[in-house]
Amino acid sequence: MKLSDLVNPTILTQPVYEPGKPIETVARELGLDPATIIKLASNENAFGPSPKAIAAAHAALNEAQLYPDGGAFTLRQKLAARHALAPEQIVPGNGSNEILELLGHVFLRPGDEAVMGVPAFVVYKLVALLFGAKPVEVPLVNHRHDLAALALAITPRTKLVFLPSPNNPTGTANSEEEILAFARALPPHVVLVFDEAYAEFLANPPDLRPLLREGRHVVCLRTFSKIFGLAALRVGYGYTSPEIAALLNRARQPFNVNAIGQAAACAALDDGEFTARCVRENRAGLEQLAAGCQALGLEIVPSVANFFLVRVGDGARVFGELQARGVIVRPLKPYGMAEWLRVTVGTATQNERLLRELATVVK
Repeated sequence: MKLSDLVNPTILTQPVYEPGKPIETVARELGLDPATIIKLASNENAFGPSPKAIAAAHAALNEAQLYPDGGAFTLRQKLAARHALAPEQIVPGNGSNEILELLGHVFLRPGDEAVMGVPAFVVYKLVALLFGAKPVEVPLVNHRHDLAALALAITPRTKLVFLPSPNNPTGTANSEEEILAFARALPPHVVLVFDEAYAEFLANPPDLRPLLREGRHVVCLRTFSKIFGLAALRVGYGYTSPEIAALLNRARQPFNVNAIGQAAACAALDDGEFTARCVRENRAGLEQLAAGCQALGLEIVPSVANFFLVRVGDGARVFGELQARGVIVRPLKPYGMAEWLRVTVGTATQNERLLRELATVVK
């Protein structure tokens, strides 16, 4: 008997997520000095983690022999206070990606459908496929989610609708008014998954808590990987109704968020000065990069997140040549956008170097 005969058939056709290469891998493959490489590919925080978070993580290491708090009590209390919700409405995750998988465990069965925009975060599609559901992809219009088209794509088989705002990879957002109207029009057999991984970069992020008070089926996702700069620790969370949270917790593994991550996340929530500085620097960086790309005659998609899209023609070639020069960005051919690159906002110095190398490569 072949091994494949023993395997769940969906695994044999399951696509694999391909993350951007780490600095160390690029340095090794291209013979570059890692210290000379800048990574602007994965929407990480170029300004690092909060100093308060680093100190808390170091302190937590002194008790690394102990299991973490399986219920993330302190973190849930702080998040509940931050969002004016009850602690039982918070679901901690090993990154917000884990919450996406928990949603699949709870709501998706073979033959179900999950509606999503395209291009959007590819993990929505991967989760649907993993549980045997059908991803129903709706093209974006002018790089924004077409909420009317998403609504038309819903059928009696639809269980989940994924809506990120700001959207990855386009950096665009829908307004609060649009999102609330869309959510209120959803049929009762559909759960709205609102992914707000980049919400902290917005001056006034959409507030979907009124939907929870109305008893609607909504799950909002956030992460500590972006503005808080804790991507290495994998901490995220969802907030929703107590009923949905209880279901997600049934599928959640014990000790899914490590103690170091919990301590760092709690401290990061208290470092408002750090996050405010990151917001200011990010906005300045977006302006710097937009002006630089426009001076080069390159089309960009205006962004409200910590990354943006730039149209360079042969995306694969420009990506490869930039990488050979020690600048890692994200090619978008896997998203059906072969002429585009996604670029994370870096420090002012990193942005300047990117523009200088880009000017040479796109000639």
